[in-house]
Amino acid sequence: MPHPSFRLTLLASFMLIAGILGAAAAGGWLSLERFSRMSRDGGRVALGLTSALRGLGERTVDLERSARQYRILHAPALLASFDAAHGEALGALAVLEGAIPDLADSAADWRRVARDVRNGLEQATASDEAAPATELPRQLAHLTALNEGFSMRVRVALTDSSAALFDTLDRSRERLALQLAAAFVAALSLALLAAWWTLRPLRRLEQAVVRLGDSRLDEPVPVGGPSDLRQLGKRLDWLRLRLAELESERNRVLRHVSHELKTPLASLREGIALLRDGTLGPLAGEQGEVAAIVEQNAHLLQLRIEQLLDFHALQFDAAHLVRAPVDVGRLAARIADAQRLTAQAKGVRIEIDGDAGEIRADAPKLEAALSNVLVNAIAYAPADSTVRLSLRRDHAGILIDCMDEGPGIPAQELEQVFAPFYRGSVATARPTKGSGLGLAIAREAVAAHGGRIAALPASRGAHFRLELPDAH
Repeated sequence: MPHPSFRLTLLASFMLIAGILGAAAAGGWLSLERFSRMSRDGGRVALGLTSALRGLGERTVDLERSARQYRILHAPALLASFDAAHGEALGALAVLEGAIPDLADSAADWRRVARDVRNGLEQATASDEAAPATELPRQLAHLTALNEGFSMRVRVALTDSSAALFDTLDRSRERLALQLAAAFVAALSLALLAAWWTLRPLRRLEQAVVRLGDSRLDEPVPVGGPSDLRQLGKRLDWLRLRLAELESERNRVLRHVSHELKTPLASLREGIALLRDGTLGPLAGEQGEVAAIVEQNAHLLQLRIEQLLDFHALQFDAAHLVRAPVDVGRLAARIADAQRLTAQAKGVRIEIDGDAGEIRADAPKLEAALSNVLVNAIAYAPADSTVRLSLRRDHAGILIDCMDEGPGIPAQELEQVFAPFYRGSVATARPTKGSGLGLAIAREAVAAHGGRIAALPASRGAHFRLELPDAH
């Protein structure tokens, strides 16, 4: 199955998140619309019930007035008025009964009493005699009592309807809260998943670029995720293999060139030695000076070639360590003694403080690392200054700090000084400029032990720190 691209993944993620949030918003809007419709319907029903109840009460009053007047006057118009009020009252009663089915029995009782009142009036007209004086008031009072019952039942029904409406609102609010929470969790989960899907390969690409910059060319570049990032990862891996091939070719050429230079250089030094010893005859004063200059430069050239060979040998065999207990204090003292004559010639003092105890390490490689750092510090230290080696141990291993009082290292060169053949922009007072391999050799040796070496910012001079972990 083909993998989607980075752009398509982002677009799909945004659309899904927008869809989830839109669905939650739509659910909230529908809940609000449903509550609004229920509220309108409830208000309309309440208005209808209130109007019907008021109409029933008014018509009942009209019935009572018309009945009482008709009992006295026997005017047909009053009977007609009674009938009209009776008809309107029945209509209002039908509205109440239709809205509240529980009023059926009371409504039937109201109709029966009203019908009895009407029949009593007709009988009084036909016989031309008045009905018993107590019957009509009792019937009219019963109608009033029934109306009060209707009023109470309507109030209860409206209260129940209002409570049901608020219950519906509460349930809708709770449901909306759950929907919003679910939508938020789903959107956040989807966002995190999309971020993981897209940012993880970006971090791997960043790490791969850093490894390429640090010349760690033995680690492949595995990149997953979107298709375009996978393609970029393949390109970076191709670049890694190409750089590794070029680095191997360069090292091979340098080894061959260095080896080819050593043989004629050894013959050259042997010939110079024969000349200076007088084996081929005595040399004049100026001839001796020229021979001395040639011998000195031949020796310097041999040192540079040997340093170059050591660097490449260390690169080739850095991972093969012969570990043994090494007393760091004694090692530092031995290296300082070896460089003391050179330091005294420049008027530089070497001081060692602290104690780091023992560590399991490859003594020659560790000595090469610390020796090159110390030589570099002496080279840049001014006359009548101090180069200090500070030894200490922490929970992870040992720390060796080498500090001088020279011109220091510019901030932008703190990492570059460890690159092969890099000599830095700060001038040194020594007569010959170095090859730029000393700190590179130190970094290779320390890295082979699983540690690191760094140039730290300092207010005065240069500050190098070697961190070596304990090995068991």
